[in-house]
Amino acid sequence: MGQVFDKLEGKEWRQRQIRKITDRVFDKVKNQMETDKLNFEDLYIAVLLVYNDINKYIPGPHFDPPSKDKVREVKQSCDINLDGDIDRDEFYDFIMIMTADTFTFVSQKLIVTFVVAPTVAVATKKATEGVPGVGKLVQKIPNSVYASLVTIAAVWFQKKAQSSSL
Repeated sequence: MGQVFDKLEGKEWRQRQIRKITDRVFDKVKNQMETDKLNFEDLYIAVLLVYNDINKYIPGPHFDPPSKDKVREVKQSCDINLDGDIDRDEFYDFIMIMTADTFTFVSQKLIVTFVVAPTVAVATKKATEGVPGVGKLVQKIPNSVYASLVTIAAVWFQKKAQSSSL
């Protein structure tokens, strides 16, 4: 459980993760185009690759990539040297802006799952200790194990609900 909270340590963790993704995607697109900067079409391909990674590795709903108009709008604000192309650092800033809502949503969902679920588990454990037949078994399970089981069940139900809604 402590490892989960280490992952939620805030902006530094998010920035490191986005830097890894942006560097990898930038290098991939840059190597195919043999240039150190991305024009608009290359930038849009890179955005699609970033959103593909986000949807592949981050639990939760599928996040749709932004429209070309939105990319064009944010590109103008991130093109610091006004040359019309995006370099590595500008690309990082660009992706930070484009994915801000995505990571906020995922963080909120993780907090609900890993903070609220154990709290509810401990409260329900107290309530079920008096139930005949189940109560003695529940009393024998340590609070930490019970909370972990309920949290795992909550994650499982979230994934199940997500897959059934597709």
